[in-house]
Amino acid sequence: MSTTDTGNSRDQDRQEDLGAAGSQLSTAPQEELSGLPGLGVIGWARWFWRQLTSMRVALLLLLLLSLGAIPGSLIPQTGADLNKVDEFRKAHKTLAPVYDKLGLFHVYSSVWFSAIYILLFVSLIGCIIPRTWQFVGQLRGRPPAAPKRLTRLPAYTTWRTDADPEQVREAALALLKKRRFRAHIAGDAVAAEKGYLRELGNLAFHVALIVLLIAFASGQMFKSDGTKLVVEGDGFANALSQYDDFKSGSLFQNDDLVPFSFDLKDFKATYEVSGPNRGTPRTFEAKIAYSKGAYGKERPATIQVNKPLHIDDAKVYLVSHGYAPVITVRDGKGTVVYRDAVPLLPLDGNVTSNGVVKVYDGYRNAQGKKEQLGFQAFFVPTFDPKSGTMLSQFPALVNPLLAVNAYHGDLGGVNAGLSQNVYQLDKTHMKAFKDGKGQLLKKLLQPGDTLTLPNGAGSITFEKDIKEWAGFEIVQEPGSGWALGGALVAIFGLAASLFIQRRRVWVRAVRGADGVTVVEMAGLGRSESAKVPEELGDLAGTLYDQAPGAPDPDDDPSTTPDPQVVPAEGAEQQ
Repeated sequence: MSTTDTGNSRDQDRQEDLGAAGSQLSTAPQEELSGLPGLGVIGWARWFWRQLTSMRVALLLLLLLSLGAIPGSLIPQTGADLNKVDEFRKAHKTLAPVYDKLGLFHVYSSVWFSAIYILLFVSLIGCIIPRTWQFVGQLRGRPPAAPKRLTRLPAYTTWRTDADPEQVREAALALLKKRRFRAHIAGDAVAAEKGYLRELGNLAFHVALIVLLIAFASGQMFKSDGTKLVVEGDGFANALSQYDDFKSGSLFQNDDLVPFSFDLKDFKATYEVSGPNRGTPRTFEAKIAYSKGAYGKERPATIQVNKPLHIDDAKVYLVSHGYAPVITVRDGKGTVVYRDAVPLLPLDGNVTSNGVVKVYDGYRNAQGKKEQLGFQAFFVPTFDPKSGTMLSQFPALVNPLLAVNAYHGDLGGVNAGLSQNVYQLDKTHMKAFKDGKGQLLKKLLQPGDTLTLPNGAGSITFEKDIKEWAGFEIVQEPGSGWALGGALVAIFGLAASLFIQRRRVWVRAVRGADGVTVVEMAGLGRSESAKVPEELGDLAGTLYDQAPGAPDPDDDPSTTPDPQVVPAEGAEQQ
C-alpha cells in the first residue's frame, strides 16, 4: 500500500489537469476580464448588462439601498407623520428646502431610491436566471468522470487488494449511494457528487431577496394604516370616513378596505398594585363583537396588546386606552342639551388626562339667545389630596376627580363647516364664566357632583358612570405574508450556502501489472477544507473493510496497513 501527497501542486496546474472533473462545482458565472465594450450600441448594451448582472454590482446596490433607507428612519416622512414634517420645516428654515429637493421627506417614493430599487431588482434577476439554468443542467446530468491523475486532487489515498476491480467498483457504488451521493460507474472508476443543497440554498437566497423586494414594493403602494378611538358601547365600520387618522400607499383605493365592523363591548386593564412596579400595566383586553361584510354573522373576540384581530387582509391592533367620563350639560331650565361619554387623552403613565366638552347646538342662555358652550376638563383616575398636585397617583379608577373650566360664546366656525380639533378649545370667540369673586369659574368634581353656571346659565354634571375607551390601529399590508416567507427562505438559503459543502469523490479500481487490484480514492471540494479528507478517510475505511489490502511485493505479508488520506497543502487540519 502507498500514499501520495499532492499538496505541493500549484492550483493552476491542478485545474488544467482536472478538466471537467473540477468544473461547475458552483453555479457562479465565470469571471471575464473587463475591457472596453465592442463598437456600436449592441456592444455597449452587452457590456452594461454584464456589469449590472454581476454579483459585485448587486451587492453594491444592496448596500446603497440600505444606506438610502437611513434618512427614511431619521428624518420625518410625509407618509408617516405630516405634522412632524411641518414642525421640522418650521424649525429648520435653511435645511428643509434642501431636503425637499433631495426628496428626503419622502425617501421611499423618491426618484433616486426607486432607481436603486429597480436596478437591484433587475440585477438580481439577471444573476439568478443563468445560474438557475446551469444548476438545472447539473441536476439532470451526471457527475463527471474521474481525471487521469487522481493524485493531483486535494485529498487522495490508494491501496492494493486481492478483490476484483468489478467487485471494488460495485462495492464503492453501493457505499456512495448509501451515503446519499449521486454516483455512477464511468469507465474504470466510480464518480460521485454530493452537496447540491449548497447551490440550491444560494439560489433560494437570491430568489428570496426578489420576493422581499416585491413584497416591500407592494406593501408600500397598496398599504393602508388608520387609527380609531372607540368608547365602550360604541362601534366602528371600516370606512374611510370613520377613521380619526388615515394613511395609505400611492396605489391604494378606497374599495381595497376589507369590509367589516365591530362594537367595543368592554375594556379591561389591570395593574400592579404594590411593590417597586406599582402601576405597571399587567393586561389590556378589549372585548369586541365583529362581523364581516354588511350582513355577516356577529362573532365575539378579544384583542390584546401584540395579539391583533385578523380579518382577511386586515389586522386590528390595540394601541392605546384612556377614560371617557360621562358628562351631562343642562340649560337654565334644566333641559339636557348634552349627554355623552367624553374621551380624554392621557398625559402620563398614570393616565392623568385632559380634553374638552363642546356643546354646539340646543343651548340657550338665560336671555333665550342661542350660544355654544365649551368646557376644559382635567381628569385624574386616582386623586391623592396629600400629594398637593392634580396628578394621578395610580392608573386605575380608585378616587376619580374631574376639574372643569366653563366658557360660552362661539366655538369658532363650526356652523360654517370648518373642522376643529375635538381635543382643543378655541377661545378666540369665547368668554369665560366668572365666579362671585370675578375669577375664572372652576371646580373639582367627584362622580355625581354638579357645577352650576352663574346667572342661570345652566349646569354641568360629572356622572358616576365612567367609561373607558380603546385606541385601535387598523392595518392592511398586502405583502406582509410574502415578506415573512421571503425572509425565512433567505435565512435558510443563506445557512445552506454557508454550511453545506459541495464535493466530489472518485474511486478507481484497475488491475495492476502483477495481477493485484490497485484502488485509488480522491475527493474534491469547492474550497479546500479538512472536511473533504475526513469524509474521504471515512469512506476509504469502510470500503477497505470490504476490499482488504494486499501486501506489496516487498512487504511482510503478515502486516497490511490501513489506507491513509493525505490532504493537499494548505487544507485545514482538525
